[in-house]
Amino acid sequence: MPETLFNLEDLNGIAQTVLSEISEGAICFYGDMGAGKTTLIKAMLQYLGAEDIGHSPTFGLVNEYHNKKGERIAYHFDFYRINSLEEALDMGLEDYFSEDVYIFIEWPEKIEPLLPEYYHKVSLYFIDEITRRIEY
Repeated sequence: MPETLFNLEDLNGIAQTVLSEISEGAICFYGDMGAGKTTLIKAMLQYLGAEDIGHSPTFGLVNEYHNKKGERIAYHFDFYRINSLEEALDMGLEDYFSEDVYIFIEWPEKIEPLLPEYYHKVSLYFIDEITRRIEY
């Protein structure tokens, strides 16, 4: 599993590097609050050509992203505020996993039993205000 220290100004390069090694599918982001999960996902969406890079779906649980042609390229889930596995099932989580797009998941530990059999793990660690460590 590669491990890298990076400054926030290197974020776009880190996003490209990680995505060049991971094809479509579920990517689970682990890390404490403020480690940079959402910020990294936004950089990845930008690299993928998302039309709207918006905000974290903390309150709505999921955001859907399209490219300039209108094609769906990714879903971004934030399960920080989820209360139960049933809540994730009720929103149709399993249906999202069957699509051939990137699935970015923050706080995956809250829905661990529901994750697909194969997924990529990205861990972010806060070092200081501008430095993070990433493992993937």
